[in-house]
Amino acid sequence: MKNSIRNKINLVFSCFLVIGYIVCSYFFSNLAKQVGGETGSLIQTLILVLFGLLLFYATRVGEGKQVKRFSVAVLALLVLPSAYIIAASFLSGLPFHDELAPVTALAETGKSAMFQPVIMMLACIGFGYGVPYTFFSGYEMNIEELEDDADETEEAQEKAEEDAPIEGGIAAELAETAAEEAAEAEEKAEEKAEEKAEEKAEEKAEEAAEQVEEAAEKASEKAEEAAEAAEEAAEKAEEAAEK
Repeated sequence: MKNSIRNKINLVFSCFLVIGYIVCSYFFSNLAKQVGGETGSLIQTLILVLFGLLLFYATRVGEGKQVKRFSVAVLALLVLPSAYIIAASFLSGLPFHDELAPVTALAETGKSAMFQPVIMMLACIGFGYGVPYTFFSGYEMNIEELEDDADETEEAQEKAEEDAPIEGGIAAELAETAAEEAAEAEEKAEEKAEEKAEEKAEEKAEEAAEQVEEAAEKASEKAEEAAEAAEEAAEKAEEAAEK
């Protein structure tokens, strides 16, 4: 996140730098017109080459380190043709000198000035951009850092897979086993509860039977006592009758 914000800030500053150079190049071009001759043409060439260099700097925004390499394609297709166009515009012995040479015209100040053709301007910008691009391709991340990031990502994925719940047939079997164990536990609990209830009922029935037996024994004892008392009373009545 910080790198992306920094890159955006660098890109904005680069844009302002390019715009500022374009404004300054207006004043340099007026100076070249006032100087006139080959010196003025050389100043214009340097301004355009420097603009190409500035474009290269402004577009080299990215993450990582500057990558150094030698690009034969850029050298052959951009730098060498641009260098030939610039050289042919100044050296009369080279082919196409007449087509590429600066045009002499009367400037606003009244002095003769040399104006660069459009192809010459584009060649200067291409040369200024192509020379550094031949040896620098831009910003890239370090390979070791990328490998470390990849390893960390793989480790994180492995940990996530290990911590993730098991899915598929195994999960279903585990769920069924857990449900069966829970059902068995409920059945055992119900059986234990029924056994305890039966035991308590039997204990209470036995206690009640014992109490009934005790009460019957007590009643029989009282009946025997009453019968004995009746016999004694009858004996006493007989004795009284005899007397």
